[in-house]
Amino acid sequence: MFPYLSAFGTGGCGNFFGVDMKKLFYYMMVAGLLYSCRPVIDRESVVARHRIVTTETDPHSPAQVGNGRFAFCMDITGLQTFVPFNTLSQWGWHSFPQDEKARTQEYRGVGVAVGGREVPLEFPDDEQPEISAWLSGNPHRFNLGRLGLRLLKADGREAVESDLKDTRQEVDLWTGVVTSRFTLEGVPVTVETVCDPELDAIGVEVRSLLLEKGRLQFFMDFPYPDRKDISEYAGDYTCPGRHISRLESDGAMSACIRRQIDDTRYDVRLQWSDSMCIVAPVAGSHRFRLEPDSKGCFSLLCGYMSDAGQVVLSGMKEMKVRSTEAWRNYWLSGAAIDLSQSEDVRWKELERRIVLSQYLMRMNEVGLWPPQESGLVNNSWFGRFHFEMIWWHELHYLLWNRAELAEEAIDVYRKFLPTSRLRAEKQGYRGARWPKCTGDIDREWPHLIHATLIWQQPHPIYFAEEEYRLHPTQEMLDKWRGIVFATADYMSDYVRYDSISQRYVLGAPLCLVSENTPVFDTSNPAFELAYWRYGLQTAQTWRERCGLPREKQWEDVLEQLSPLPVEDGVYITYEGILDMWTRYNFEHPALAGIFGMLPGDGVDKEIFGATLDKILTSWQFDRVWGWDFPMLAMAAARCHRPEDAVDLLLYDSENFRFDAHGLATGGPFPYFPSNGGLLTAVAMMAGGWEGASGITPGFPKGWNVKTEGFRKMQ
Repeated sequence: MFPYLSAFGTGGCGNFFGVDMKKLFYYMMVAGLLYSCRPVIDRESVVARHRIVTTETDPHSPAQVGNGRFAFCMDITGLQTFVPFNTLSQWGWHSFPQDEKARTQEYRGVGVAVGGREVPLEFPDDEQPEISAWLSGNPHRFNLGRLGLRLLKADGREAVESDLKDTRQEVDLWTGVVTSRFTLEGVPVTVETVCDPELDAIGVEVRSLLLEKGRLQFFMDFPYPDRKDISEYAGDYTCPGRHISRLESDGAMSACIRRQIDDTRYDVRLQWSDSMCIVAPVAGSHRFRLEPDSKGCFSLLCGYMSDAGQVVLSGMKEMKVRSTEAWRNYWLSGAAIDLSQSEDVRWKELERRIVLSQYLMRMNEVGLWPPQESGLVNNSWFGRFHFEMIWWHELHYLLWNRAELAEEAIDVYRKFLPTSRLRAEKQGYRGARWPKCTGDIDREWPHLIHATLIWQQPHPIYFAEEEYRLHPTQEMLDKWRGIVFATADYMSDYVRYDSISQRYVLGAPLCLVSENTPVFDTSNPAFELAYWRYGLQTAQTWRERCGLPREKQWEDVLEQLSPLPVEDGVYITYEGILDMWTRYNFEHPALAGIFGMLPGDGVDKEIFGATLDKILTSWQFDRVWGWDFPMLAMAAARCHRPEDAVDLLLYDSENFRFDAHGLATGGPFPYFPSNGGLLTAVAMMAGGWEGASGITPGFPKGWNVKTEGFRKMQ
């Protein structure tokens, strides 16, 4: 409440305005009103020093405005004028119509020998190639449309980007407002772009004398969905006959463009400040031209909605106020970190990555479903989300004390519990088997890896435990118990008992974290064994919390589960692996996760320390993914090697770089698990973990770190 003792007077705790400050100080301590003698972080200053400023368009890295479930990407003009960047949402899903043969087929899975019986796994079916191919590409996320400026030169020709001079774009992280400035033939133009924090809508305000001359207009263009699994600029603008864009006037200052793409419908509602003429597309096009009649300042609001609701958009001024308030509240909520007093000159780059990652994650990954790996920037894997990556996208919100921002995304476990039970039942297992890669419905993409990957299975138990640690209430037990128990039932049934070795094994066919070993030969992988042990032990704790006895089958598995495989004094990726450190020392070094990402159930700390050394000296770090570096940093922190932890978060790798906008490499660009992993590792290093002692235990001496509000990791 009174963070600075100097506030009591320059001479220490004496008299201040006639008050005995020693007594006041004592009573404040007794009452618990003196929260801390450490300075409170000036959060606005931390955020402000990382404001994004660019002077040219990077065609691969847009600036953005967004609210977590909807985002608009832009080039240097503040709109999508010269680069067909995307407008994406978490509700914008589409499926192509099935061809005649696919419509007659019902995908049944492919029978695979598993532990002496045949199990229908979700492989591509050679006997049903049509339905298998259709399921692979549907549903997919689609681009809601493009909005840009139509800039005319004095001779009437349309300007190209090289015609613009004095270009400068500033992203104000504290308010969420992007300001873009440039000149065209000496005439200044200023564009402000903002997103409504609640509605899926953007506001644009343009100030320029070009408006009076009729040389500054807008255009909107709408594509049909494309069929690419990785799509930097989503949509196909070359097949206008396959979709419909119908303009309807709402009045003198508003209109609606009704969109129909096969069975998918949505609206784009427009509202403007002065008179404007909308020129409908010519035949064979979905490109509208918007011609303002303004004296130098014009604002346009565009709302995107999945139903035909009559949502009234606020004015541009009101939208900016709402955005500023929402972003300010975000930055003032939860945890915070200030590295500016550190002796290591790298503090500013690490802090920049932290601040920009918070901004990007809030803008791209808070909404109806878990996010895809490229957020709302572009499409990766048809825009679907990966269940194994939910941990890396969402956990940081809980550790940064912003758990409410993860609530809708991790609610996918409740939504998909019935279908996941059916999947397990179909395959002959108890409980619920969670999918690997889906969209807004629980329908798996037939794929060898998707059918055999398993490390996503314990995730809901981890999230349940994190939420209970935050709110240890009966309500939280009721929320998660069905999910936890169904998950543990599947996990205990999935392992197979080997009567020869008298132990339970995680056997083939099995795809492990790194996805780079032979599925039909891989058995007893170290990370999965450790996560199985953690999941079942935690599930037993949940039974006890619920007043239930420990479940016998879970206990049998825990007591007889195979130990983590060891060879030559270090842990190995899976039992019996050959040439591991020369043939399989690439992709995810998941061994590091058994004591870092996970708290270390069944892990020998001495062996793990040697394993971490082996990874750091033998792994091919030019052939890894972005979240591998935070995973390694967490392992180093738990091993009391904070210097290594910081070095790993700043490791100079093409697979772990953060550009001017904070967008990270590490997979299909951008790769948000890199951002989420960074925030998770920083939270652990700043807030500590169970068993850690001291303040900011993951940071070394010389890093004078100020923190507020972090929670301990498990």
